[in-house]
Amino acid sequence: MDLALLINGYAEQHRQLGWPRQRLLHECLRAAIREGTLAAGTRLAASRVLAEELGVARNTVLYAYEQLASEGFVSTDRRGTVVAAVAVAAPAVRRSVSTPQAGLAQRMRNLRTVSGDASRMGPFVPGVPALDHFPLALWRRLIERALRGLTLAQLNYGDPAGEPQLREAIAGHLRAARGVVCEAGQVFITDGTQSGLDLCMRALADTGDTVWIENPGYTGALAAARGAGLAVAGIDVDEEGIAPAADDWLLRPPRLIYTTPSHQYPVGSVLSLRRRHALIGAARKAGALIIEDDYDSEFRHDGAPLHAMQGLAPDAPVVYLGTFSKTMFPALRIGFIVVPAALAEAFAQMRRQSSARGRPAEQMALAEFLRSGQFALHLRRMRRLYRQRRDALVAALQLHLGSVATVHGASAGMHLSLRFNDARIDDVAVVAQAAKQGIAVNALSTHDTQGVSGWKGLMLGYAQVPAERMEELVKRLAAVIHLAAYAANPQLKTPCQPARRTNGRSRR
Repeated sequence: MDLALLINGYAEQHRQLGWPRQRLLHECLRAAIREGTLAAGTRLAASRVLAEELGVARNTVLYAYEQLASEGFVSTDRRGTVVAAVAVAAPAVRRSVSTPQAGLAQRMRNLRTVSGDASRMGPFVPGVPALDHFPLALWRRLIERALRGLTLAQLNYGDPAGEPQLREAIAGHLRAARGVVCEAGQVFITDGTQSGLDLCMRALADTGDTVWIENPGYTGALAAARGAGLAVAGIDVDEEGIAPAADDWLLRPPRLIYTTPSHQYPVGSVLSLRRRHALIGAARKAGALIIEDDYDSEFRHDGAPLHAMQGLAPDAPVVYLGTFSKTMFPALRIGFIVVPAALAEAFAQMRRQSSARGRPAEQMALAEFLRSGQFALHLRRMRRLYRQRRDALVAALQLHLGSVATVHGASAGMHLSLRFNDARIDDVAVVAQAAKQGIAVNALSTHDTQGVSGWKGLMLGYAQVPAERMEELVKRLAAVIHLAAYAANPQLKTPCQPARRTNGRSRR
């Protein structure tokens, strides 16, 4: 830490008091510690080094350090002087009367509060894979091998589109596993789905253009659209996915259409093949681009896998988004965009001028993970695990909550939705009460993108919850929901009770 710069900054506030150098240095360090600028555990510079940097006698520094130690602000050991843990005082707020403070742009003020902290952990938190089942030892070896193999050229700024080996590996995987029609030149590496969405909203539409977002839908897409200054139109979702009406095409024609067809977020519906073809055809006719977010399509539990929309029609007007946050682990921060061939060169030019370049080791390790077959093996293991956990959750929900809620979207992915039969039940209040029980869920109503969608209930992630814990956790959640159902309908004499098992079967 550059203590000389820090001390000089504090000294300017006290110099007019005419203190001697010893006291001035002591007061500056003391103020920095009290205000938290020098955090607990910070190791201060050696007295001789600091004296040289400040141009003062060493005794001046020794005096200041001794005074701080006597007051309990620092402690000393064989390696030097360390800042102690003290109560931090709130720094004074400096106000400027003449100069107004700059604020956020209007489009950024419109961002809503997110439904939950992405870093939170706990039973049923959506979007978190089974991290304890990821082959971390293998991944460490791949990272180490990639680091050993880095060339001097790879230590420089890399290809803004991503490492060529990873783009080739992703293209090969998508052609085989998702039916995506693409070459490596159409694949662009991003920092994840949100990064890809921000890029698409800014690159593929102009300020004021209309973007369709599913209602209820992914709040990250809503944030990206508003951040790009686009006009958002919420398109209702039903049991077959996004369901635009004829009036939507006439009255609010889109430039972009954001959809999660493989497993709608948050409801969980799977967009039917009929609707997929209809949406592609209508988008082509309207001159619109579809953004297909295929965030957890690798986990299909019932029925045959469905091909991505991108490969359903020749030259489909589809931009395909994918991520490894759900299949591997969120901290990896690697996703990708597949653009139509006609846009590939323009996209490459844009990325050369605007994208961050680097992290070759992680990209090279991921390329080997894909090429070696280890990724496919990991997916097979996770499909089996998630299917078992899904089955256990659905059984427990039907047993303990079948009278007040209906399960949706359990055929794929890592989460399902629980829709309340009585729309008067306050799902936001249920989330707050469930949190007190150590259960992390999202309220479906907080995912409304425009107007009220009519979906009231909960979004439950099950990938990280062991099957043997499902019933115990659902019982705790059910107690909260039954009380909320009773509060919403006081005519009930008592809160609803879960079904009881009789000879291995449940009855109402």
